[in-house]
Amino acid sequence: MTAGPNGPVTCVVFDLGGVLIDWNPRYLYRKLIPEPERMETFLAEVCSTEWRLPFDLGAPMAEAIAELAERHPDLRHLIEAYQVRWPEMLGGTVDGSVAILEDLRAKVPALYALSNWPAETFAHARARFDFLEWFDGIVISGEVGLKKPDAGIYRHLLESYGIEPRTTLFIDDVPENLTAAETLGLTGVLFTSAGRLREDLARFDLP
Repeated sequence: MTAGPNGPVTCVVFDLGGVLIDWNPRYLYRKLIPEPERMETFLAEVCSTEWRLPFDLGAPMAEAIAELAERHPDLRHLIEAYQVRWPEMLGGTVDGSVAILEDLRAKVPALYALSNWPAETFAHARARFDFLEWFDGIVISGEVGLKKPDAGIYRHLLESYGIEPRTTLFIDDVPENLTAAETLGLTGVLFTSAGRLREDLARFDLP
């Protein structure tokens, strides 16, 4: 089976967090805030998802942390830990996914990664995960100032590496990101587990 009208799959693009890399701030904050309810409140109301989003676009962490710490001086040590102890939020790899990536290396001419990730912390991931060297190119949102599902980051990937969208698969765990990719001609594959991903890739005679 093919990815599109132009023939067999020539390229596969992977999201990183939630697909290949298990990242979760709870891995760190469980150590710092033993009470589960208090920890969840901290992550919902202080170092919240909304507070973290600008980092994916390249916003400086130090400035945001200093500002937040001024508003919550009693929580300063916890807020500062977000940057100082960030590597402890990396839980490892997502079960089975890296094995699929390795299998694809022998079947697909080109492999790329496209991820919403702070530029300041991606070096930690590079140092820890050798499989990142398998990609022919990686686009990180914090490095280019664009993030999924903004169409601009997909265009940046396609134009930077000369990728033909109609024979490219894009694997992501967020449906909105797949929808955006499909408007540009890529074929989206929703990641829910490695086992399901193998089943979905089999429709394209992969891996």
